[in-house]
Amino acid sequence: MISRLGKKVRYLRERDGLSQSELAQALGLSESSKGFISEIESGKKLPRAELLLRLADLFGVTTDYLLRDDQGADQDEAS
Repeated sequence: MISRLGKKVRYLRERDGLSQSELAQALGLSESSKGFISEIESGKKLPRAELLLRLADLFGVTTDYLLRDDQGADQDEAS
């Protein structure tokens, strides 16, 4: 199960000093998609594969890091 994805997205967004609106815009989503980012971070929604790839590229992490629950949000993203 992908239960930590939202926490990791929030951690990475805050680490980079982005608001939810800024993250949505950086991902090519409409600025009003901040609610969608909020739902991902709260675990209510899972992004599609394409968006996961864009998140990984944007934050400089692997999709493995985002998807695997055995790597915590505060662990070194490069491992």
